[in-house]
Amino acid sequence: MLTLSTRNQVTIGLMLALLMIITRGHHFASLHSLPGASWVIFFLAGVYLRPVGSLFIFFALSWWLDFAAYTWGGTSGFCLTPAYIFLLPAYSSLWLAGRWYANQHQMEWRTLIPFSLSIVAGLTFCELFSSGGFYFFSGRFEETTLIEFGQRLIAYFPLYIESFLFYIGIVVAIHTACTLIHHQFNPHKTTAG
Repeated sequence: MLTLSTRNQVTIGLMLALLMIITRGHHFASLHSLPGASWVIFFLAGVYLRPVGSLFIFFALSWWLDFAAYTWGGTSGFCLTPAYIFLLPAYSSLWLAGRWYANQHQMEWRTLIPFSLSIVAGLTFCELFSSGGFYFFSGRFEETTLIEFGQRLIAYFPLYIESFLFYIGIVVAIHTACTLIHHQFNPHKTTAG
């Protein structure tokens, strides 16, 4: 199981919030060359941040950024439809997948199996809720069919996966380096007994 001190959780939470602020769509503080990080942020909040309230804090931040971008930033409101509510179960899927993985985490190779499973499940449910919700309930499409939805999944889902894997690769490298450094400076291990 992955457990962090409160100080480390606050630090990680602030870094995730900053990452969301600078990468969420084409908002006022965007770095246009970075892909959106919202999906990986919700997954990592589930992995690293113990309080359930972190999920709601990131919901509120993402909503505020979208609202600010639409209201003051001149961003299109194309995605702000009744289907926007589907982001709640979409992001919750990622957060829950991250939380599940945190409970399975071990600093050894076999942790890759639950890590991979959590990523696949989280990404799949997030995509089905977010894209499915938008396609079927946004009112932006006159006629909706499962075949067309499947074609849209094939066209767009790989881009979200690519963005997610870009960030998760960086996080895995940082996590591994921090863990190795921690063990280097704290070599003593506690044993039961």
